[in-house]
Amino acid sequence: MKEAKIINDPVFGFIKIPRGLLYGIVEHPLFQRLNRINQLGLASVVYPGARHTRFQHSLGAFHLMGEAVISLQQKGIFIFDAEAEAVQAAILMHDIGHGPFSHVLENTLIHGISHEDISLMMMEEINQHFNGQLNLAISIFKGNYPKNFLHQLISSQLDMDRLDYLRRDSFYTGVTEGNIGSARIIKMLNVVDDSLVVDQKGIYSLENYLTTRRLMYWQVYLHRTCVAYEKVLVNMLTRAKNLIREGQEVFASPALHYFLENDVDKEWFINHPEALMNYEELDDSDIWSAMKAWRHHHDKMLATLATDMLDRHIFKVEVSEEPFEDAHIETIAKEISARMEISIEDAKHYMMSINTISKDMYNVEDDSIAILYKNGDIRDISEASELLNVQLLSKKIRKYYLSYQRFE
Repeated sequence: MKEAKIINDPVFGFIKIPRGLLYGIVEHPLFQRLNRINQLGLASVVYPGARHTRFQHSLGAFHLMGEAVISLQQKGIFIFDAEAEAVQAAILMHDIGHGPFSHVLENTLIHGISHEDISLMMMEEINQHFNGQLNLAISIFKGNYPKNFLHQLISSQLDMDRLDYLRRDSFYTGVTEGNIGSARIIKMLNVVDDSLVVDQKGIYSLENYLTTRRLMYWQVYLHRTCVAYEKVLVNMLTRAKNLIREGQEVFASPALHYFLENDVDKEWFINHPEALMNYEELDDSDIWSAMKAWRHHHDKMLATLATDMLDRHIFKVEVSEEPFEDAHIETIAKEISARMEISIEDAKHYMMSINTISKDMYNVEDDSIAILYKNGDIRDISEASELLNVQLLSKKIRKYYLSYQRFE
């Protein structure tokens, strides 16, 4: 038998990928595509080191899954070899359906279909390539397999996806406060009544995990500059899409052009097999190369937005705890209209953006983490923690973002 492939990961060290099915997934073109998609989209505008890829994240989550399976087996939780391989295959492919700039694309070039839906379509395609060897992995991914805790390892409050991206994003952004004790949390995992629980000794690591996640969202994922930069991208793609649909010529790769000229939603994906083929061709480079052409386009708005993206000329952003007054928005729109010699309607639609972002880090109903005591009692962390202010963590924070073209 051939020896495992070893990859040197800067976060977890050496990651072993066994030859066979798992290595076959990593070698598959659809998985290799993740090398061309940044994990954190445009966050490098604030954190220059944040240029790691979905490929790296998927390998990290795979590594943690292997650790979790071993830890649970050592506690007497019976996991067949086939189940262990399947759950590792599922976590390897959990993000395979992401497109360029991830969530930005989901609401701009496509709508009504999530990257999870597309991941499943791609898994089915890879499964055909492997003659049905991924049936069990897909069943676990979908939550259809009788052992529910295996699905929870892929998708839950304490899944391997989150444990990797918090560690990895902290490492590459340099936000050291985001570093979590993933190894200890995994060692403390257990299973009771087919559900994941955490041994009582792991409660302090969980407290750190929940507060860290909150910090990373507001300091990295929802950083005001990152949000403003994303709005430039969204408005640019929206303008390109509308110009194409008006019959104007706009340069784009064949795959990108497909999504700019068609109104692609879930039903479209189902009825048009070529949609998935074109989606599989898309990565970050399609968007960046298009921008380089668009900055010279005769349309003033598209050219301005493309130049903003390429030259890091980010929308000015105001953040408020209260909705912005209409008069304030109107004043900004009029100034943009006058400066760019465009209509007020176009100024509002393309050169500014008004958004509400809300986030809670812990939802007692959806995200409960069960703590297992030595006497067999199980309590939610909201009751078990002495330090954690779960009421505060559960509070939904709502912020209003007003982003608009700057001229200085």
